[in-house]
Amino acid sequence: MTNKCKAPAGSGIMEQYGSLVFNLKTMRNYLSEKAYQSIKSTLLKGETLDPSISDEVADAMKTWAMEKGATHFTHWFQPLTGATAEKQEAFLQPDREGGVLTSFSGKELIQGEPDASSFPSGGLRATFEARGYTAWDPTSPAFVKEGPNDSVVLCIPTVFCSYHGEALDKKTPLLRSQNALAKQIVRMAKLFGVTGTARPFGTLGAEQEYFLVDRGLFKARPDLVQTGRTLFGKRSARHQQMEDHYFGHIKPRVIAFMTDVDQELWKLGVPAKTRHNEVSPAQFELAPVFEEQNLAVDHNMVVMQVLAEVAERHDFACLLHEKPFAGVNGSGKHNNWSVSGPDGKNWLSPGDNPHDNAKFLTMIAAIMTAVDTYAPLLRATVASAGNDHRLGANEAPPAIISIYLGEQLADMIAQIEKGGNAKTSKSGGSIQIGVSGLPDLPRDATDRNRTSPMAFTGNKFEFRAVGSNMSCAGSNVVLNTITAWSIDEICTTLEKKLAGGADFNSALQELIRSIVRDHKRILFDGDNYSEAWKKEAARRGLQNLTTTPAALKELVTPAAVELFERYGVLTARELKSRYEAYLHAYEQTVALEANCALTIASTMILPAALETERNLAATLAAGRGLSAHTGLRQIAKSVAKHVDELVAAIGMTEKALDGHESARIIAGMTAMRKAGDALEAHVPADLWPLPTYADLFFLI
Repeated sequence: MTNKCKAPAGSGIMEQYGSLVFNLKTMRNYLSEKAYQSIKSTLLKGETLDPSISDEVADAMKTWAMEKGATHFTHWFQPLTGATAEKQEAFLQPDREGGVLTSFSGKELIQGEPDASSFPSGGLRATFEARGYTAWDPTSPAFVKEGPNDSVVLCIPTVFCSYHGEALDKKTPLLRSQNALAKQIVRMAKLFGVTGTARPFGTLGAEQEYFLVDRGLFKARPDLVQTGRTLFGKRSARHQQMEDHYFGHIKPRVIAFMTDVDQELWKLGVPAKTRHNEVSPAQFELAPVFEEQNLAVDHNMVVMQVLAEVAERHDFACLLHEKPFAGVNGSGKHNNWSVSGPDGKNWLSPGDNPHDNAKFLTMIAAIMTAVDTYAPLLRATVASAGNDHRLGANEAPPAIISIYLGEQLADMIAQIEKGGNAKTSKSGGSIQIGVSGLPDLPRDATDRNRTSPMAFTGNKFEFRAVGSNMSCAGSNVVLNTITAWSIDEICTTLEKKLAGGADFNSALQELIRSIVRDHKRILFDGDNYSEAWKKEAARRGLQNLTTTPAALKELVTPAAVELFERYGVLTARELKSRYEAYLHAYEQTVALEANCALTIASTMILPAALETERNLAATLAAGRGLSAHTGLRQIAKSVAKHVDELVAAIGMTEKALDGHESARIIAGMTAMRKAGDALEAHVPADLWPLPTYADLFFLI
């Protein structure tokens, strides 16, 4: 997404923002009032798109895009690879006189037909069945993507499905889950007497962590080029232990990169807000303003692409792997999730009166129920070969899912559990007791817990386990669906009690109290990294799914199938396909990394180690008459020992690869790395074949 005519930093932000997006502001200048109002209702109220306006919208979109220099259009979709995909087609249409016209119809806008045979489907279709369909998602605006050599392409966000209608992408189930959640939010709103005509939707703010390394050094590391992470590398003397990089001064070369990234993102309508140094050297973070969830997921996919492309322009490589370096923090996404109701308010914000707080605490109870009941399913959404290296380390939540509410809210929940109303607050001050008997909660009355997988942070829940290179779609599909289920359960219970003549407030308080009693095991406000928590979690019956194969099985349990089919989010076949596709991707990743590690170990590290061994032996032989060689002999023995260990680990890994046993392959790679990293401590710098961690961290 190259910025060909970049304005000076800070100039014309108001004019630049969204300039490459066919949004409502732009549509007003290109559509008739009827078409504009129709598509506005689709975008803002969730009404069904009027197919009669498709040709007008298509022509307007083409005219606008060509004014921006576009020659091609593409249906931009998100297959199960986790990346984005596109097939670009030119607007041109030859005429009978040997000339050319430009053409883009409503049919071409609404539906495309890319070859689907090579995309992962998890067994939903045979390889020879190539037909797949893309369908326009009008809730996410089209945009133009600028590239080198004056290339400009109109990108139309779409869903991607098979010939028989099965979802082959990440957007389709996300949209389905949003509908399921919205339906239950409307139902809950009626119980609380909440009025409004706004379309309920989930919101998302996806904070993005990443590493930057010098591109020349990156190219000298086959492991980084092929796998995105270092398969070998001894931790440098200086790394993140000084804690001076976090929020520190941003180097000029990096701030130049960040400035270009912001400029590109703003033109694409991505509300990039925050940029800063992260904990590890060479690690950084970008955070946007909250948006409607589907759009936010699309925008995060754009963010990852822009980071990679702009990094190349600045002679950087942007690393989005979850754990590119051993021994220091990895990278993730902070998936900040919330819900907007029909009143247009954030339903995870404490209210200004007892009635609003009753609604707020009902949402908290619903999320407690949802996460406690389906924690393993939520864990499955962040399962990958890369994230297995990160989850549970000292910079990421453990594989044990729990909720952190904060001191004040947890105290009130505890009071509710004991019976009666919450009448005191650890934050001090008076508590308003009204119709519902629930307190008026101050905002931001709690600290944050960065070790918690699911932390309440004042007006949202921050799910911290999503990997840096992952789509946020999967986790939000589950968060939406399990919350829809729990709200459904709450509404059903309350509706039955009200039909029997119960008082709403009394019934609600007793229900919340019951939920707290049944699901309080999911609450934990301590150090999630500690060994003590692992033992306590086991005592509570919380699962600790430490590997991807174990976690992915949760996608195909009878409970998961019943849940997703009940709310029309995914069928049993679609769930099984995802399990198969993701497990295959895991196995392929492990095998790819192992083959890359074998090549590096055999052709780079081992030759350097053997030469070091020969040099040590020659030095010892040359000084045979001298007596003071104890230290030298010890070094030679150590090198020889690690060489033998490396050779043995190479053989172990090769054998495991032949047997296609992922666990044994990983064990072999671990042994190779241990021996290789030990040799790095002995091989002279001029012989060591790979840029070191110190080079990668500090030469930017």
